Amino acid sequence: MAQALDIARWDLECEFNNTDHRTDLNGVNRLIVRRGQPFTVNLQLRSGEYQPGASSLACIVETGPHPSDQYGTRASFDLSANIDTSCWSAAVSSPPGNTVALSICSPPDAPIGRYTLTLGRSGRFEFILLFNPWCPGDVVYMDNEESLREYVLSQDGIIFRGSYKHLIPTPWNFGQFETGILDACLRILDMNPKYRRNPGKDCSGRRNPIYVSRVLSAMVNCNDDDNGVLYGRWTNDYDGGVSPMSWKGSVEILQNWDTNACKPVRYGQCWVFAAVACSVSRALGIPCRVVTNYLSAHDTNSNLVIERYIDQDGQPMQGSREMIWNYHCWVESWMTRPDLKSDFNGWQASDPTPQEKSEGVYCCGPIPVRAIKEGELMFKYDAPFVFAEVNADIITFMRNKDGSTGRVTTSTLVGQKISTKSVGKDTREDITHLYKYREGSDEERETFKKANHQNKLLQQQENQGLHLTIKVTSDMRKGCDFDVFAVVTNNTPIEKKCRLVFGSTSVSYNGILGENCGFKDLLNVELQPGAERRVPLRMNYSKYGGALTEDNLIRLAALLVDYATRDATLAVRNIVLENPEIKVRILGEPKENRKLAAEITLQNPLPDPLENCCFSIEGANLTGGHVLTERLGSAVKPGEDAKVKIYFTPTHSGLRKLVVDFDSNKLCHVKGYRNVIIGK
Repeated sequence: MAQALDIARWDLECEFNNTDHRTDLNGVNRLIVRRGQPFTVNLQLRSGEYQPGASSLACIVETGPHPSDQYGTRASFDLSANIDTSCWSAAVSSPPGNTVALSICSPPDAPIGRYTLTLGRSGRFEFILLFNPWCPGDVVYMDNEESLREYVLSQDGIIFRGSYKHLIPTPWNFGQFETGILDACLRILDMNPKYRRNPGKDCSGRRNPIYVSRVLSAMVNCNDDDNGVLYGRWTNDYDGGVSPMSWKGSVEILQNWDTNACKPVRYGQCWVFAAVACSVSRALGIPCRVVTNYLSAHDTNSNLVIERYIDQDGQPMQGSREMIWNYHCWVESWMTRPDLKSDFNGWQASDPTPQEKSEGVYCCGPIPVRAIKEGELMFKYDAPFVFAEVNADIITFMRNKDGSTGRVTTSTLVGQKISTKSVGKDTREDITHLYKYREGSDEERETFKKANHQNKLLQQQENQGLHLTIKVTSDMRKGCDFDVFAVVTNNTPIEKKCRLVFGSTSVSYNGILGENCGFKDLLNVELQPGAERRVPLRMNYSKYGGALTEDNLIRLAALLVDYATRDATLAVRNIVLENPEIKVRILGEPKENRKLAAEITLQNPLPDPLENCCFSIEGANLTGGHVLTERLGSAVKPGEDAKVKIYFTPTHSGLRKLVVDFDSNKLCHVKGYRNVIIGK
């Protein structure tokens, strides 16, 4: 009969194990390992020696409040000759003696979370188990080391905002390895309503990244009164919280939620929701990236068509919840889909921004990106909604004063320049081709037929004779006066007389219109055959400056009506005004645990003084998980520099990103960053 080992002491070898499992950036003061990969525990025996084949050690591993063999949240096993990576197993890797090196391995489909491991009668310790994208047996396995560094280990990144004609890279501190963040991420799982209804079943579900991604999609927003992380707001009223533009990273958001009894953090918008979901996914071991879709459709009735109505001045008429967002951000997570055909493994889109309910809850996805491209709208989850975001048709009607309506020719196409950060670089990768075939191609037509998208096959009434576009200049900087142009071309053999309405309004990134910024109504535009007319509209800072939202966006709309045929053509273009550049100099030699200074400078581009000026910085392993702030004591006059020094002490070597924000009364939340290589 085998002799049970009597354990006196144990050493979890946290530094060795965490480094080996690529979790050491979480710290090495507790055991954090990845599933499907062995870890080592050193045991000191109280009496006797380990003898191969003659010694036994009963091992019990448990997770969740009600561990059960049925749910796979509890397992019992004994010593074996060798590690079996397909199930919970333990084997001794040291020679006979009273000191034992015990290797323990979890199966690659074990539920993630907090575990307790009991060894014999006296050994009992806790550890955290995460998804393992380095393990071929794990469904989140990714066979590319450079991609793994980007999508799992990188603590900072770039999120693209602005407009599809002028993409603006915004730095973000994901900070998934900062102190306390992993605990906050595990708490998010424990706060979800499915856990509270049936904790055993929920903890069992955590073996599946499809399930976990769907839980995160619901829990990053708080719209279901579920103690979610972020409260969304899309107006300029941010009382009781801060503007979504003020955030530079996920760390402060997750810390605030965790330390304030899981009360929703105010406020978020789409890129903030997506960034927090990306941080949590990476923390748990799921490869993840933030994606931006320009001219993104919000289809509320699943007919894959956005119907818009304008008045005779070309201005949108309110009433429909269906919108075209200037851009919209969601996340993609990497995993196989054993519930679908193997063609649909890889990137899966999910969206934590609360827009429409899915199975009674504000969540969306995950749906294979390939399913969107192929028009497979029957696949789980929420394929029609995501398909519409990148493919919906826009049909515009003009409502006349007598109540009648007429179709308006417009050339807006949704789903433009779908973007994410490149692997290992701060440049943009265009991934539009992963979501859709080229507009007008045979494959695109076939995709719409498969999607039963009959509206796409209806031919729009196109006026080939009169052509209308909006042209802009390159000097559209905030604080400047500049011109934009409506360009009308007569391609017919006869003279044309038209009405041209050319207007501008401030607009938020999700399509909500604000104040008028300039308007022109020309009742008698005459064009000879083949002639072109450029009609300027002056954009004066004195007019648009007070109307702008924090998005710095202006909607330009030109409406052309042919008096002879009554045909109407609409051209719409959103422009984004550039903020000034933030310049960052690092003073001192960048090394671990050595104090550095960031000298930060911004020139005031406005004709007005800037008051209440404040710079703030944060960066993973640079600012200790905190936001460091420096305020200016006096106003900054037009053309003058705002300049500060902020001191920080890096804690880890390697390439790090220092994210900077400038805020003031008239120039809000200007972003900048500086990459810093920290030496050992």
